[in-house]
Amino acid sequence: MSERLTCDVVVVGAGMVGAACALYAARAGLDVVLVDRGPVAGGTTGAGEGNLLVSDKEPGPELDLALLSGRLWTELAEEFGRAIEYEAKGGVVVASSPGGLIALERFADGQRAAGVVAEPVAGDDLYSLEPHLAHGLPGGVHYPQDSQVMPALAAAHLVRASGARLLTGRTVTDVPKAPDGSVLGVRTDCGDIHAPAVVNAAGTWGGELAALAGAHLPVLPRRGFVLVTEPLPRMVRHKVYAADYVADVASDSAALQTSPVVEGTAAGPVLIGASRERVGFDRTFSLPAVRALAAGATRLFPFLADAHAMRSYLGFRPYMPDHLPAVGPDARVPGLYHACGHEGAGIGLATGTGHLIAQTLTAKTPDLDLTPFRPDRFPDAEEVV
Repeated sequence: MSERLTCDVVVVGAGMVGAACALYAARAGLDVVLVDRGPVAGGTTGAGEGNLLVSDKEPGPELDLALLSGRLWTELAEEFGRAIEYEAKGGVVVASSPGGLIALERFADGQRAAGVVAEPVAGDDLYSLEPHLAHGLPGGVHYPQDSQVMPALAAAHLVRASGARLLTGRTVTDVPKAPDGSVLGVRTDCGDIHAPAVVNAAGTWGGELAALAGAHLPVLPRRGFVLVTEPLPRMVRHKVYAADYVADVASDSAALQTSPVVEGTAAGPVLIGASRERVGFDRTFSLPAVRALAAGATRLFPFLADAHAMRSYLGFRPYMPDHLPAVGPDARVPGLYHACGHEGAGIGLATGTGHLIAQTLTAKTPDLDLTPFRPDRFPDAEEVV
């Protein structure tokens, strides 16, 4: 049975970014409807580790967005307390060679100039931070601003706090437009939702939603696996990863890449990542990827060689060719706003993204220059393989 719904803004996608857009838009005084074809956090958000990172970002627009988001996450953590399992545990990036340490320290120098707290750690001092690390490592950098949330819980709490009308199990099938080309809302398989503004927070499927509105947005899925161990005593205190993880994040390669990322959780299991490959939406289990994760993790933390892996899971990061999300109004389609393409950083960048979207929706000057995030920055004919 169809129904007629009217609101100020319809947000498409109930992952973390969509939840944050709904929250900040509602707190800016807008009437919000949040729609998703699945449940809250049913896509990339539910397959994430919940990282809120500045450590892996070089100076530039994404780091600026991460610093803004981190301040907003701190505010939300004070509001929601333990409910979202916010943990300001910090990150430790470890170099495996003297040359790698020089490069890592140079990277950290640039970050410090941009406002990141990055503390050099000499080799022997690593073990006061992480006693169970492999011996003989030359050093690293400690990032106290890195933190973590439980992503599905956090998204659900943001949605509830927004007061937005939540419509799950509804697939958007079209974005109707007026004769002047401006959006009129969205059409779903359960009826139309009328609104003068549509926010595309569809994550990995953001390109498909943009196409329904007549706009080109080259969002592609980048598959990643996570290994989950049995519950263990807290032997990994921070988020710990090898310095080559930063290069993998920035890579344009479609081939399988893995670099060890290890972190404990409040519940006991250790989460082990990170793999990246562009294979479309192929959900096939990859033994080579998972073996590489296990091998990398045990090189960092030898005690993990004796731990049992309970399960693995996979997700698809919304990859953009220049590694920057699309955030803000689409100059090609009046009333269409984008908040997608954050790749593996969507949990961390969600709050800043939602805040900036709410500012543009209410005609305020955004806290950051949105030019680098312009949705129309890609040529329409560009093909990415």
